[in-house]
Amino acid sequence: MTETHVLVEHPQAQPGVMVIRLNRPDKKNAITTAMYDRMTAALHEANNHPAVRAVAFLGTDGCFSAGNDMADFLAFAMSGEGRPAAAVFLQALATCDKPMVSGVDGLAIGIGTTLNLHCDMTIASDGSLFRTPFVDLALVPEAASSLLAPRIMGHQRAFAMLVAGEGFSAEEAREAGIVWKVVAPGEVEAQTLALAASLAAKPPHALRIARNLIRGNGDDVLARMDEELVHFTAQLRSAEARAAFEAFMTRKG
Repeated sequence: MTETHVLVEHPQAQPGVMVIRLNRPDKKNAITTAMYDRMTAALHEANNHPAVRAVAFLGTDGCFSAGNDMADFLAFAMSGEGRPAAAVFLQALATCDKPMVSGVDGLAIGIGTTLNLHCDMTIASDGSLFRTPFVDLALVPEAASSLLAPRIMGHQRAFAMLVAGEGFSAEEAREAGIVWKVVAPGEVEAQTLALAASLAAKPPHALRIARNLIRGNGDDVLARMDEELVHFTAQLRSAEARAAFEAFMTRKG
């Protein structure tokens, strides 16, 4: 089912654009291990193919992503083995050398928010909600968000989002600097793809240099991801996280 839960598209109307579309609407696009693997492979493909000049992340109508699949989280926590697929995906995301854009409509929870910190431009519908309830689940920030979010929005807003778990509306996210443009829900996909196509049409070498100059050396991002992962993995396997997950699953049931 992974290939239907993550659709990798090369739309003819936007030459040079790879679309990575989360497509599990019945589960609010919650991301499983297999879905992370699929997105990682897509990013590696984008990096290795000169014909791909821009990457666009999209969800489904009314939901970008509700975050990690909790059943997968519990299974990993109980197994005590390996490196989570999410960590491998995040490394691929941080090292992608093609411009990345995202279109968010509706819920953007956890990784559904932090993924956008790595995108160069994000378009969101006016009904979107950005929230990272890490601490509420006895976890810690991931995706180098503990480094990137304060850089982008300052300490107070970053703390509110990553620690206090406060939700940000689309307009609040735009004011904080993690969204470029707020549009009506029905315009998100078209504007995101048009944006990706406009980037894909630019001289690729100049675009790459300009992007690298703006983003800077990414070693600190990768180092922070590794640091976060140590704490995240330890917390994921902790008794307090297990209790928080079980309480969450009980509430959902």
